Amino acid sequence: MKYTIAVIPGDGIGPEVTDQAKKALDAVAEAYDHIFLYKEAQLGACAMEVSGDPLPDDTIEICRKADAILFGAIGDPKYDNNPSAKVRPEQGLFRLRKELDLYCNVRPVKAYDNLISNSPLKREVIKGTDFVIFRELTGGIYFGKKELSKDKQTAFDVSSYTVDQISRITHLAFKAAQYRKQKVTLVDKSNVLETSRLWRKTVTEIAKLYKDIKLDYLFVDNAAMKLILNPKQFDVILTENLFGDIISDEASAICGSIGLLASSSIGDKNAMFEPIHGSFPEAKGKDIANPLASILSAAMMLEHLGLHEEADAIERAVEKSITLGITTRDIKRKTQFSASTSKVGDFIADYITNQDDSNMNFKNIHMGQSTII
Repeated sequence: MKYTIAVIPGDGIGPEVTDQAKKALDAVAEAYDHIFLYKEAQLGACAMEVSGDPLPDDTIEICRKADAILFGAIGDPKYDNNPSAKVRPEQGLFRLRKELDLYCNVRPVKAYDNLISNSPLKREVIKGTDFVIFRELTGGIYFGKKELSKDKQTAFDVSSYTVDQISRITHLAFKAAQYRKQKVTLVDKSNVLETSRLWRKTVTEIAKLYKDIKLDYLFVDNAAMKLILNPKQFDVILTENLFGDIISDEASAICGSIGLLASSSIGDKNAMFEPIHGSFPEAKGKDIANPLASILSAAMMLEHLGLHEEADAIERAVEKSITLGITTRDIKRKTQFSASTSKVGDFIADYITNQDDSNMNFKNIHMGQSTII
């Protein structure tokens, strides 16, 4: 099969980790007889440096025509440290989500057995954790009216939601739960916010259509606490934009590194896949950034395209890299040698194309420590 993939490397470490995801995809293409045609586009600070626009029109067009979008990262200290900047890289990402109507953000969270010691949480608390966050992506406070008073003493941001916006992501969350542990947890703040009361009313009505799914509710502050105290209780978490942004980053503590969390942003016609970590400018160009979240995002992309066996091959390669300790320094154990970004990508790609390799020296060969030819 032939697929056109829009590739947006973005800022900071984005190009480096995206290159490793492309290595994995190229290995899949070789092993499973596919063709991936990459169309590169610009978004973020890198685009602003060229045109002043964080989202050029040709990027939108490339993304509209692609079968899927693979995105790296966005952000630059030049803008992060300048609160008066009127145009910011992140505005390009928000606009792209809006232009393509990518309303559903899906973020899986899993505790890998070999990395539990990397988490600040206790082993018995997080072992067996496996849940997914469904975050609404085109509404809420991020997209509402924003205003600063003339005297600059008062500011406000409006949060608004419609029943249609809530309904479409709710259906996706309940359908996903049918293939998991059949439980949905709505995270809101309905004791205070009118938008949350609309969420609760709408989700409760839709739940009646899914009699096999258990629905429960948590206020966002309580949910944030329970994510740390007992993350295994969750299966599918459904929430609005701001709350989802916060708790998904909090969830990175469970797996020991934000460098392991992949995500997808799905609409009715387009879909984008990206790691949830930021641009990490301190690591830019040093070949030390963790590429696994980007590689796992590529696996989510393959799932979306219906290539389930191929996606599973990437996930198994990632599991193998973690088991063998072929990882970057952010998740390496004390006794392990850390690998570079590109070395991890090389290992993943090679494992995919050599899945039957039972060589007991596999780790040493791929770390460049073997003299076997």
